[in-house]
Amino acid sequence: MSTVTAADLAREPFLNGMRRADLTKLAKTARRVEFPAGRRIVNESDAAERFWLVQDGTVALDLCPPGGEPVVVDTFGPGSVLGWSWLFRPHRWRFGGFAQTPVRAIEFDGRLVRTLSAVDPSLGYELTRRFAELVVERLEATQTRLLEASLDDAPVP
Repeated sequence: MSTVTAADLAREPFLNGMRRADLTKLAKTARRVEFPAGRRIVNESDAAERFWLVQDGTVALDLCPPGGEPVVVDTFGPGSVLGWSWLFRPHRWRFGGFAQTPVRAIEFDGRLVRTLSAVDPSLGYELTRRFAELVVERLEATQTRLLEASLDDAPVP
């Protein structure tokens, strides 16, 4: 696979507007990856050490209830980010994730990014802010889906 450059990262919606110097640092922690349809990318509760910018394909997030089969709770495609657990303690995946269709992505080594963030607090702040906004967006989307589901199940007067 080809090298990831700062220019490549500048085209990614999640990183839009970041300083060139920060993108150059991040590019050194990144590589291009592909996942075939059906491949599990992360397992719920495993150590979280990576994150991905999805360029092509669809990723499904799932949760496994005790004693049950995994349930898909969200799906997303190009321009999306997979993974924020690498940033927040205890650095364990809170969801599982798999490629619903073939996926092309840029993968980042989360441990290296945490180190860069510790050395450069402005980079750390910028990434933490962006990931916190992502968490809020996903929580709001989940809240909306739960509300819609509860309204669908409500008895008709």
